[in-house]
Amino acid sequence: MAKLESNFRNMFLVLLSITAIAAAALGGVYSVTKGPIEQAMLQKQKKAIEAVAPAFDNNPIEEQFTVEMNGGLLTIFPAKKGNEVVGAAIESFTNNGFSGLIKLMVGFDLEGNIVNYTVLEHKETPGLGSKMNDWFRDGSGNIKGKNPGTANLTVSKDKGEIDAITAATISSRAFLEGVQTAYKAYVQEIIEKNQKQ
Repeated sequence: MAKLESNFRNMFLVLLSITAIAAAALGGVYSVTKGPIEQAMLQKQKKAIEAVAPAFDNNPIEEQFTVEMNGGLLTIFPAKKGNEVVGAAIESFTNNGFSGLIKLMVGFDLEGNIVNYTVLEHKETPGLGSKMNDWFRDGSGNIKGKNPGTANLTVSKDKGEIDAITAATISSRAFLEGVQTAYKAYVQEIIEKNQKQ
Protein backbone atom coordinates (compact mmCIF):
# COMPACT_ATOMS: atom_id res chain seq x y z
CA MET A 1 0.00 0.00 0.00
CA ALA A 2 1.38 3.34 -1.04
CA LYS A 3 1.98 6.03 1.49
CA LEU A 4 -0.23 9.13 1.17
CA GLU A 5 1.55 12.28 0.25
CA SER A 6 1.65 14.72 3.16
CA ASN A 7 -0.19 17.73 1.82
CA PHE A 8 -3.05 19.90 3.05
CA ARG A 9 -5.72 18.12 0.99
CA ASN A 10 -4.79 14.65 2.26
CA MET A 11 -4.48 15.81 5.88
CA PHE A 12 -7.90 17.47 5.59
CA LEU A 13 -9.49 14.31 4.19
CA VAL A 14 -7.98 12.09 6.91
CA LEU A 15 -9.09 14.48 9.65
CA LEU A 16 -12.56 14.72 8.09
CA SER A 17 -12.82 10.91 8.00
CA ILE A 18 -11.75 10.56 11.64
CA THR A 19 -14.22 13.25 12.69
CA ALA A 20 -17.08 11.61 10.75
CA ILE A 21 -16.35 8.20 12.32
CA ALA A 22 -16.17 9.72 15.82
CA ALA A 23 -19.42 11.66 15.27
CA ALA A 24 -21.21 8.53 14.05
CA ALA A 25 -19.95 6.58 17.07
CA LEU A 26 -21.07 9.31 19.49
CA GLY A 27 -24.47 9.51 17.78
CA GLY A 28 -24.87 5.76 18.07
CA VAL A 29 -23.96 5.74 21.77
CA TYR A 30 -26.33 8.66 22.40
CA SER A 31 -29.26 6.92 20.69
CA VAL A 32 -28.63 3.71 22.66
CA THR A 33 -28.30 5.45 26.06
CA LYS A 34 -30.89 8.23 25.67
CA GLY A 35 -33.90 6.12 26.73
CA PRO A 36 -32.31 4.51 29.81
CA ILE A 37 -30.94 7.88 30.99
CA GLU A 38 -34.37 9.51 30.66
CA GLN A 39 -35.97 6.60 32.55
CA ALA A 40 -33.38 6.85 35.34
CA MET A 41 -33.96 10.61 35.65
CA LEU A 42 -37.74 10.11 35.73
CA GLN A 43 -37.40 7.47 38.48
CA LYS A 44 -35.13 9.76 40.51
CA GLN A 45 -37.66 12.58 40.17
CA LYS A 46 -40.54 10.29 41.13
CA LYS A 47 -38.70 9.05 44.24
CA ALA A 48 -37.89 12.63 45.27
CA ILE A 49 -41.56 13.66 44.95
CA GLU A 50 -42.74 10.63 46.94
CA ALA A 51 -40.15 11.37 49.65
CA VAL A 52 -41.18 15.00 50.21
CA ALA A 53 -44.86 15.45 49.32
CA PRO A 54 -47.84 14.64 51.54
CA ALA A 55 -49.53 11.31 50.72
CA PHE A 56 -51.22 11.53 47.30
CA ASP A 57 -53.05 9.33 44.83
CA ASN A 58 -52.59 11.32 41.62
CA ASN A 59 -49.56 11.41 39.31
CA PRO A 60 -47.84 14.72 40.15
CA ILE A 61 -45.42 14.33 37.24
CA GLU A 62 -48.32 14.38 34.76
CA GLU A 63 -49.75 17.51 36.41
CA GLN A 64 -46.46 19.39 36.79
CA PHE A 65 -46.07 22.99 35.70
CA THR A 66 -43.35 25.60 35.91
CA VAL A 67 -43.22 29.11 37.30
CA GLU A 68 -40.49 31.71 36.87
CA MET A 69 -38.99 33.00 40.11
CA ASN A 70 -35.63 34.50 41.12
CA GLY A 71 -34.35 34.40 37.55
CA GLY A 72 -35.07 30.73 36.92
CA LEU A 73 -37.80 28.14 36.55
CA LEU A 74 -39.25 26.18 39.45
CA THR A 75 -41.24 23.02 38.77
CA ILE A 76 -44.35 22.42 40.85
CA PHE A 77 -45.76 18.91 41.29
CA PRO A 78 -49.28 19.14 42.81
CA ALA A 79 -50.14 16.38 45.30
CA LYS A 80 -53.84 15.45 45.32
CA LYS A 81 -56.15 12.98 47.01
CA GLY A 82 -59.15 12.48 44.81
CA ASN A 83 -59.48 15.86 43.16
CA GLU A 84 -58.45 17.81 46.27
CA VAL A 85 -55.02 19.41 46.50
CA VAL A 86 -53.25 18.28 49.69
CA GLY A 87 -49.90 19.93 49.02
CA ALA A 88 -47.10 19.88 46.50
CA ALA A 89 -43.48 19.09 45.83
CA ILE A 90 -41.48 22.00 44.45
CA GLU A 91 -38.20 21.61 42.60
CA SER A 92 -36.31 24.73 43.63
CA PHE A 93 -32.79 26.10 43.30
CA THR A 94 -30.31 28.70 44.41
CA ASN A 95 -27.12 29.85 42.73
CA ASN A 96 -25.64 31.17 45.98
CA GLY A 97 -24.08 27.99 47.36
CA PHE A 98 -20.39 28.04 48.26
CA SER A 99 -19.75 26.26 44.95
CA GLY A 100 -22.72 27.66 43.04
CA LEU A 101 -25.92 25.85 42.10
CA ILE A 102 -27.93 23.86 44.64
CA LYS A 103 -31.12 22.11 43.45
CA LEU A 104 -33.60 20.72 45.95
CA MET A 105 -37.09 19.28 46.15
CA VAL A 106 -39.23 20.65 48.99
CA GLY A 107 -42.65 19.27 49.96
CA PHE A 108 -45.40 21.34 51.58
CA ASP A 109 -48.75 20.40 53.08
CA LEU A 110 -51.89 22.44 52.42
CA GLU A 111 -51.09 24.93 55.21
CA GLY A 112 -47.57 25.55 53.88
CA ASN A 113 -45.69 23.47 56.46
CA ILE A 114 -42.59 21.68 55.23
CA VAL A 115 -43.27 17.94 54.95
CA ASN A 116 -39.75 16.99 53.90
CA TYR A 117 -36.98 17.88 51.46
CA THR A 118 -34.24 16.26 49.46
CA VAL A 119 -31.16 17.78 47.85
CA LEU A 120 -31.11 16.87 44.16
CA GLU A 121 -27.81 18.40 43.07
CA HIS A 122 -24.94 20.37 44.57
CA LYS A 123 -21.18 20.83 44.39
CA GLU A 124 -20.64 21.89 47.99
CA THR A 125 -17.55 20.91 49.96
CA PRO A 126 -17.58 17.21 50.95
CA GLY A 127 -17.97 16.81 54.71
CA LEU A 128 -19.15 20.41 55.18
CA GLY A 129 -21.82 21.86 52.87
CA SER A 130 -22.60 18.38 51.57
CA LYS A 131 -24.15 17.61 54.99
CA MET A 132 -27.25 19.65 54.07
CA ASN A 133 -29.13 16.57 52.89
CA ASP A 134 -29.38 15.41 56.53
CA TRP A 135 -28.56 18.46 58.67
CA PHE A 136 -31.90 20.21 58.25
CA ARG A 137 -33.89 17.13 59.36
CA ASP A 138 -32.52 16.78 62.89
CA GLY A 139 -31.81 18.86 65.98
CA SER A 140 -31.55 22.63 65.92
CA GLY A 141 -31.22 22.63 62.13
CA ASN A 142 -34.54 20.80 61.64
CA ILE A 143 -36.93 22.55 59.24
CA LYS A 144 -39.49 19.73 58.91
CA GLY A 145 -42.94 20.77 60.12
CA LYS A 146 -42.03 24.46 60.06
CA ASN A 147 -43.91 27.00 57.99
CA PRO A 148 -41.62 29.49 56.20
CA GLY A 149 -44.46 32.02 56.36
CA THR A 150 -44.45 32.10 60.16
CA ALA A 151 -40.99 30.78 61.14
CA ASN A 152 -37.77 32.70 60.56
CA LEU A 153 -36.00 30.12 58.41
CA THR A 154 -32.64 31.82 58.28
CA VAL A 155 -29.43 30.86 60.04
CA SER A 156 -28.99 31.91 63.67
CA LYS A 157 -25.96 33.99 62.63
CA ASP A 158 -28.50 36.16 60.74
CA LYS A 159 -30.87 36.23 63.76
CA GLY A 160 -32.88 33.28 62.43
CA GLU A 161 -34.15 30.09 64.05
CA ILE A 162 -31.95 27.56 62.25
CA ASP A 163 -28.44 26.52 63.23
CA ALA A 164 -26.11 26.52 60.24
CA ILE A 165 -23.99 23.52 59.36
CA THR A 166 -20.72 23.87 61.27
CA ALA A 167 -18.15 25.66 59.05
CA ALA A 168 -20.65 25.85 56.17
CA THR A 169 -22.71 28.99 56.79
CA ILE A 170 -22.73 29.97 53.10
CA SER A 171 -24.11 26.55 52.09
CA SER A 172 -26.69 26.75 54.90
CA ARG A 173 -27.84 30.22 53.85
CA ALA A 174 -28.11 29.07 50.24
CA PHE A 175 -30.09 25.96 51.16
CA LEU A 176 -32.56 27.99 53.22
CA GLU A 177 -32.84 30.51 50.38
CA GLY A 178 -33.83 27.66 48.06
CA VAL A 179 -36.48 26.57 50.59
CA GLN A 180 -37.84 30.14 50.82
CA THR A 181 -38.00 30.36 47.02
CA ALA A 182 -39.96 27.09 46.92
CA TYR A 183 -42.33 28.41 49.59
CA LYS A 184 -42.99 31.67 47.66
CA ALA A 185 -43.87 29.63 44.57
CA TYR A 186 -46.07 27.33 46.67
CA VAL A 187 -48.00 30.23 48.18
CA GLN A 188 -48.43 31.93 44.81
CA GLU A 189 -49.38 28.87 42.78
CA ILE A 190 -51.11 26.51 45.25
CA ILE A 191 -52.33 28.25 48.41
CA GLU A 192 -53.63 31.47 46.82
CA LYS A 193 -55.21 29.67 43.85
CA ASN A 194 -56.75 27.05 46.17
CA GLN A 195 -58.30 29.80 48.32
CA LYS A 196 -59.90 31.41 45.27
CA GLN A 197 -61.72 28.18 44.34
